[in-house]
Amino acid sequence: MNNTTYRVEADSMGELEVPAAALWGAQTQRAVNNFPVSGLTMPRAFIRALGLIKASAAEVNRDLGLLPDGLAQAIVKAAEAVAEGQHDEHFPVDVFQTGSGTSSNMNANEVIAGLASMQAGERVHANDHVNMGQSSNDVIPTAIHVSAALSVEEQLIPALRHLEAVLDKRAQELEGVAKTGRTHLMDAMPVSFGQELGGWRTQIAHARERISGTMPRLQQLAQGGTAVGTGINAHDEFAERFAAVMAQRTGLSFRPAENAFEALSCQDTALEVSGQLKVLAAAIMKIANDLRWMNSGPLAGLTEIVLPALQPGSSIMPGKVNPVIPESAAQVAAQVYGNDAAIGVAAQSGNFQLNVMLPLVAHNLLQSIGLLASITPLLADQAISGFTVNRERIDEALGRNPILVTALNSVIGYDKGAQIAKTAYREGRPVMEVALEMTDLDEKELTRLLDPARLTRGGIVE
Repeated sequence: MNNTTYRVEADSMGELEVPAAALWGAQTQRAVNNFPVSGLTMPRAFIRALGLIKASAAEVNRDLGLLPDGLAQAIVKAAEAVAEGQHDEHFPVDVFQTGSGTSSNMNANEVIAGLASMQAGERVHANDHVNMGQSSNDVIPTAIHVSAALSVEEQLIPALRHLEAVLDKRAQELEGVAKTGRTHLMDAMPVSFGQELGGWRTQIAHARERISGTMPRLQQLAQGGTAVGTGINAHDEFAERFAAVMAQRTGLSFRPAENAFEALSCQDTALEVSGQLKVLAAAIMKIANDLRWMNSGPLAGLTEIVLPALQPGSSIMPGKVNPVIPESAAQVAAQVYGNDAAIGVAAQSGNFQLNVMLPLVAHNLLQSIGLLASITPLLADQAISGFTVNRERIDEALGRNPILVTALNSVIGYDKGAQIAKTAYREGRPVMEVALEMTDLDEKELTRLLDPARLTRGGIVE
């Protein structure tokens, strides 16, 4: 904020100046002053989760008779505005802050308290009212789980289902188109485009299922554990009631953590989710690289497909067009790998009753989910959906593929097949032509035995 005027705020450590237009208070300002580290602030999904947590907590505390109705209503309205993104500019705390995320929790408390005070016409206290029955130590782990669960369900899963649908459609369209298979990047027996794309579709489906499989643990919430897991200063019914309200607000099956001490002291579930995101990233990297190889050319590469031309590919070479969407996808995959490595280190930092790298976990996990949710529709719609198949090039390569002789193994034996393959490769001749010379099989029978489309169906050739 480019504020030129300030007001004085105070906390337990004394007074300090805060920008006059800021909704936050002294504790947030101390964090702004203390952590000018990266310029990265907590993600939108995380701030949304903080708003949902504060609104739900106020409802529960009101229903338990701990918070006056008027104050509770004002807090709920303010917290819902925060959840909706109406005040994101008032969340300036750097990601690389105190490891508990206390600065971000107090940022939310102060902003909501300020808004609620204006609504209620009386002072709403950031700690006593907005943070009632809570601690940063259970709020921030809860916010990680809530924000990740919502992002997965609302963004990532639909994006993956879309990619699966596009892959399935293209696989059906190209089922009858045979091409050279490759193992070790070397020519192998034929496969169909449908089989190749079907393999990709199953990769994505399995990745989606793995991510969904983490939801039962991701939907367990630390809230109610307060400072160390004992539930100190929270009502005995707070955890159950809070999870029920959060479930009603979001439509997800949130429930209290099975063990509050585990929920506060470690980030194993976040690491598990990140690991499954890395599996998805590996699938995306594989698909992106396959597309790049298949598109390579147009003269000196494989040139099996032509990806949609989206932009000029060179500032110096006129007419060059690059596979920009697969390249973007590969970079996303690399970033997800890096995020997972950092989350792995952070997950080890559960010292006694609290993990102290929570903001890093939140940032990296949500970034990975967001990146994957963004790139998968692009890969589907701007690469896979629109590529064309170069059938002439594919058929030419198939006809000259010496590995087709594998289909004759059951008829002429491995050794004779090897002789034919080596001769065909050495002399640059089609397998059919060499086999006519080196076997007793006629052209009609060889055409039947070496038909690439027939060979994609597997089994013993008879």
